[in-house]
Amino acid sequence: MFKLKEHNTNVKTEMMAGITTFFTMVYIVVVNPIILADAGVPFEQVFTATIIAAVIGTLWMALFANYPIAIAPGMGLNAYFAYSVVGNQNITYETAFAAVFIAGLIFVILSLTPFREKLIEAIPVNLKHGITAGIGLFIAFIGLRLTGIITDHPTNLVGLGNLHSPSALLALAGLAITLVLMVLRINGALFLGMVITGIIAFFTGQLSFEQGFMSLPSLPEGMIVLNPWTALMDVIQNSLYAVVFSFILVTIFDTTGTMIGVAHQAGLMKGDSMPRAREALLSDSIATAVGAMFGTSPTTAYIESSSGVAAGGRTGLTSLTVAVLFIAAAFFGPLVGAVSGLAAITAPALIIVGSLMMGSISKISWDELDEAFPAFLIILSMPLTSSIATGIALGFISYPLLKVVKGRWRDVHPLLYVFAVLFFYQLAYLPH
Repeated sequence: MFKLKEHNTNVKTEMMAGITTFFTMVYIVVVNPIILADAGVPFEQVFTATIIAAVIGTLWMALFANYPIAIAPGMGLNAYFAYSVVGNQNITYETAFAAVFIAGLIFVILSLTPFREKLIEAIPVNLKHGITAGIGLFIAFIGLRLTGIITDHPTNLVGLGNLHSPSALLALAGLAITLVLMVLRINGALFLGMVITGIIAFFTGQLSFEQGFMSLPSLPEGMIVLNPWTALMDVIQNSLYAVVFSFILVTIFDTTGTMIGVAHQAGLMKGDSMPRAREALLSDSIATAVGAMFGTSPTTAYIESSSGVAAGGRTGLTSLTVAVLFIAAAFFGPLVGAVSGLAAITAPALIIVGSLMMGSISKISWDELDEAFPAFLIILSMPLTSSIATGIALGFISYPLLKVVKGRWRDVHPLLYVFAVLFFYQLAYLPH
């Protein structure tokens, strides 16, 4: 079913890759409810809704697209939902979920058309390499920041943190252990590194299970969005067109960029195209619509999927493993919260995967400034803005501009001009 031999992999490798991906991204089941709680949504509601959306999107990716890419509610999109939409628009979170639901339905329609597939083919090859490298730098930065190795600085914005702190020491120890395992080419090195780091954390008192291990999942408010027509009326009555547009634009490029980056890393791209792109792109749009019905912000393809690819994942069996573990996580809320709450356990995997993805830099045509600078802008801005979509936006705006100046405007796909205008409008006039 998953064509393991064709992809030169096996069941053990795929499952180990799935476990690795799961543990690097499972923090979302804790972080997402905490962020959406600021919008007034009950913690238990978002916890369960997050898992439902992740399971539906990732299962679709596994069974219909056969890619080792996991889907879950996106970081950044949840903050935009809580603080810019609910906070600034003075609307209830129920109305905001209606906007997410409508965005999800439009997203499904777009995914059923050739539009998103054409978009993948339209992105210039140097920008694709820039996206992959930018994502790598971004997730490495996330790993360093979450553990306190890199911290905020009043003058320089970021600086070296306190390396004597327990979190930094644990992360550095985990990084050293995982690197040794990687260099020795031990199967499942990323996951084994996390296990050993977790054991060290337990015996040094940094990891505890005070809340126990298991609890039953619940949806205290049931389904929040029941009627598509009512949801549409809520959007119209509250004039949430810009909100719906922002959700669609950011999610399209966040997911598309991540899929291209992970597919490139796994060697699954066929030239400029992505096989079974429509099936893959449907996964996040369907999960976004369903997730909104239960009470969570838009979903996206997870950059942490690259950790599973680095561990050998090449097929949907990796994603299926992630989905099954998310189902199990619904009953192990306290355990998942304890492990994912300690970033030092998963951070080494993110840092190492970031270094692996940076290899795409060597494939960029650095001797052609009109090709190199937009790619450089993507690589630079993704970690600095903490947004994959913003990095892509700046690349999409600068690329056609430089081509026009050089007199090579015919080399640019018409879709790039359209999105350059849309991204400029979004960055200049819509809330972030």
